[in-house]
Amino acid sequence: MSDRPAPTDPAQLRRDYRRAALRRADLAADPVAQFRLWFDQAVAAELSEPNAMVLGTSDGTRPSARTVLLKAFDGRGFVFFTHYESRKATEIAAHPEVSLLFPWYGLERQVAILGRAERISAGESLAYFLSRPLGSRMGAWVSQQSAVIRSRSILEAQWQAMQHRFASGEVPLPPAWGGLRVVPFEFEFWQGRENRLHDRFRYRPNGDGAGGLWSIERLAP
Repeated sequence: MSDRPAPTDPAQLRRDYRRAALRRADLAADPVAQFRLWFDQAVAAELSEPNAMVLGTSDGTRPSARTVLLKAFDGRGFVFFTHYESRKATEIAAHPEVSLLFPWYGLERQVAILGRAERISAGESLAYFLSRPLGSRMGAWVSQQSAVIRSRSILEAQWQAMQHRFASGEVPLPPAWGGLRVVPFEFEFWQGRENRLHDRFRYRPNGDGAGGLWSIERLAP
């Protein structure tokens, strides 16, 4: 008899969501204010990587997705940083409409955002870059993100070269590295509920979006 565990059937993995409800009366009028409330709660709950978000892009034919880290947000949008020659950045340059997803499983919540991505200013990118640990600043010079490489040893050799190049600790901003801001035009807040009767609310600009007003609609689960 084999001691190997039986294969897990994903169709048999299920749980009921009972932690909380989401009522229309409890929602902030502004979706960024609502996001900040939930984000602060995710941080307070000590979720792993509460600022991790799945970024969806497209090359015009095929979609792609990856996890990136939110580094700033306010009424202007949601900011992350990347190499501007990476797959995601080149896709965004050609097709700037993107999606963001914050999967806060521990709170049985998720937030989905649709928006248009644009580069932030070089000054904003530099300010964040200088706040990063030394190793992260040097790493931005090492990796030509998304480029094909033959082996990890190439990365390690480049890392050694950068340690010598920047031995003084003065690491300038790489010319092809910086931030992107997703300017949102739709939010969805999702709260898991029992029997798959989840609470879902969508924010969209009210009319022409003048005055920063948003309409809020409940969606069927």
